Amino acid sequence: MVISLPLVGKILYFATLALGLVFLCLFLKTRVKQCSAKATVIKASVSVCFILSWIAASYFAQFPPFAALLGGGLVMGLLGDIWLDLKFCYEKDSDFYTKMGFLAFGIGHVFYVAAVVLGAKGAGFKPIAILPACGVALLAAAVVFFGEKPMKLKYGDYKIISTVYGAVLFFMAAFAFFVALFGGIKENVHLVVMAIGGVLFVLSDLILSGTYFGEGKNRPVDIITNHVLYYAAQFVIAASVLFLKG
Repeated sequence: MVISLPLVGKILYFATLALGLVFLCLFLKTRVKQCSAKATVIKASVSVCFILSWIAASYFAQFPPFAALLGGGLVMGLLGDIWLDLKFCYEKDSDFYTKMGFLAFGIGHVFYVAAVVLGAKGAGFKPIAILPACGVALLAAAVVFFGEKPMKLKYGDYKIISTVYGAVLFFMAAFAFFVALFGGIKENVHLVVMAIGGVLFVLSDLILSGTYFGEGKNRPVDIITNHVLYYAAQFVIAASVLFLKG
């Protein structure tokens, strides 16, 4: 029996996903107890798995530009993972690691946006999709900037960077959806999958903002839900290649 290359790609994708889940469980078990270099290493292993899952999906799709740009975003995610965890290991340099984490994830979302533009199928990329996505981004930025007190958060020196990052994050998720909508949902299922990953990213970062800038929100349940949603987002984004039509 001959197994098709796309099927092999799917099998390898789910194999790396399963391995990632194992590492995620080990990481959460370690991280809930305390922040440590050991936890950071295990966390990086989970990130390596979502990159491996992207490679598995992309190799058998012959690495189209859409997939290549996704890889750039996922690599920036791996770097962001490491830097944000190091802030807990080296508290005297926490400001530096936090800002580097913001920067890495922000650049990652730029890669994702570029992937959406080049990956549009059907009617292709319609610039009009930028308008509603910008509307969502501006609304998100306004909520972050003016909603500090209602949300019981204290951004301090991170207010501007949090506002900009929030706008970029929401734009990415909304942009993927609207490009798919205007280009044709049926032909752009991969972008819909990306949008779902973007929403999971948003939910994860909403929890993370409470952990970083709120009080009493660094409980085990917060740590677990934040990371589960985040890694679900990255694996879903990597999986979007599997839905890419030629």
